[in-house]
Amino acid sequence: MAYEQKDMSGTLFINDRKDKDTHPDRAGTALIDGVEYWVSGWIKSGQRGQFLSLAFKKKEQRSEPAPPPRRAPPRTHPDERQDPISTGRQGFDEDVPF
Repeated sequence: MAYEQKDMSGTLFINDRKDKDTHPDRAGTALIDGVEYWVSGWIKSGQRGQFLSLAFKKKEQRSEPAPPPRRAPPRTHPDERQDPISTGRQGFDEDVPF
């Protein structure tokens, strides 16, 4: 059974992609009032000992729909191709000097 995140809850995991000291020590997600957030956590030390400082960033939805995949132009049967002269393209090769 797949994990389903409940509203007003979140999960944090050890950040295995931490390359710099500024990157969070923990990373995860939260669902608050039906809105999904990225959660980042840093382990810090204070007067009362270690604590976890958290930051939330709203997961962005695509503002524009993805463009449709490009399609090749439809192929025409050789018998359906039009003659350039009959389509008004007369003199197409007249600019060639030889």
